[in-house]
Amino acid sequence: MTAPRSSLEATPPQPSNPPESGVMQSPAPTSPLASFYGWISQPIVSAFWAGGVAGAVSRTVVSPLERLKILFQIQSVGRNEYKMSVGKALAKMWREEGWRGLMAGNGSNCIRIVPYSAVQFGSFNFYRRHIFERTPDAPIGNFQRLICGAMAGITSVTFTYPLDIVRTRLSIQSASFAALSKAEQHTNGKKLPGMGQLLVSMYKNEGGMRALYRGIIPTVAGVAPYVGLNFMTYELVRDHFTPEGSQNPSGWGKLAAGAISGAIAQTCTYPFDVLRRRFQINTMSGMGYQYKGLFDAIRVIIKQEGFKGLYKGIAPNLLKVAPSMAASWYSFELTRDFLVSLQPVMEN
Repeated sequence: MTAPRSSLEATPPQPSNPPESGVMQSPAPTSPLASFYGWISQPIVSAFWAGGVAGAVSRTVVSPLERLKILFQIQSVGRNEYKMSVGKALAKMWREEGWRGLMAGNGSNCIRIVPYSAVQFGSFNFYRRHIFERTPDAPIGNFQRLICGAMAGITSVTFTYPLDIVRTRLSIQSASFAALSKAEQHTNGKKLPGMGQLLVSMYKNEGGMRALYRGIIPTVAGVAPYVGLNFMTYELVRDHFTPEGSQNPSGWGKLAAGAISGAIAQTCTYPFDVLRRRFQINTMSGMGYQYKGLFDAIRVIIKQEGFKGLYKGIAPNLLKVAPSMAASWYSFELTRDFLVSLQPVMEN
């Protein structure tokens, strides 16, 4: 029986038949295009670029729900502007801000998620091949996938975290929060700052590099198990949807595996995502968050908002995570297989 192929593995093109004479021929001169194909079709490189594509596709598909999740998360006691159902909140966003409101922050989100997803998939392949595989392309166990995914998650967060803070700020800039000061909404009648201006402003006015990495501890605490669970669960569910005697599931099987793995991983680690958002806007005027540390934030949230405060925004998050992760894994495998197929066929 043919064993299912891992989602992180691709079948390279097979070499052509050797010449019948049996005489070894000198290799043909390598063209620049062939060299490029040879480079981009390497397992780690192809996973890196395919991961970037997967990130952009998945986040654009669910951008309105992503923004709504953030608006739900940052509400504390006494701030009820978006204390309503998901449908009503989306309608409110559309009514007050239009199409731009639904997609607010998506540009910066894609700028963040492309390198984030690329580093995540690329580093997973790197750690897998150089740390966890005993022999090239050898299968690894579920626990190894969990640890490998956690390492990949930490790596991707470390490289792209400042972009995540900017994305959070941009997502709430145009929201109709009564608690936000007029100075926060408009500066001397000018438009709110863009991504680059906001990065510079935070660096200059909020504490340098520490400001750009505010909240990274709860972020890493949530991302590491989330990415590990996501990679591990996807492989398990993918194998379940793979027909006997086949190496790959159908397209629908891949989509279903991505949706299920994303939902499980997000539900298990969601409180850390809420803590991350709260820390990222801790210094914004009118927001009312003055947490002294991770455990203090947990204590204050549970005391003031109850245990459900740690799961604010979970409804739109679960609505978005299924199509998001389904699109992410499917587009990753599709792009990765295409890039690997570019590998020049080696002749004897």
